Order: sequence, then structure tokens, then C-alpha cells
Amino acid sequence: MLAASFVAFLVSIYFWFMTDGNQMEAIFVGIWVPSILSFAALLQVSKK
Repeated sequence: MLAASFVAFLVSIYFWFMTDGNQMEAIFVGIWVPSILSFAALLQVSKK
């Protein structure tokens, strides 16, 4: 899960800085990071 959130973070940074006019896509992908981490926390809680 940490690897997936890190990849989403890197893709978001790529969209923001390396492409022209894709700031909305960067924000959309950037929102995935806390969602993935929240899902990982939910899985940890549900295991107990």
C-alpha cells in the first residue's frame, strides 16, 4: 500500500511539473494518496 501511494504521489508530481495544462489531472491523482493510505489503515484495523 505504501508503494502504491508513493507511485501515485510521483505520478501526481510528474503531471504537475512535467506536462503542460494537466494540473487538474495532477490534483486528481494526488487525491489518491490519502485514499490509498486510509484504505491501508482500514485494512489494519479490520485485521484485529
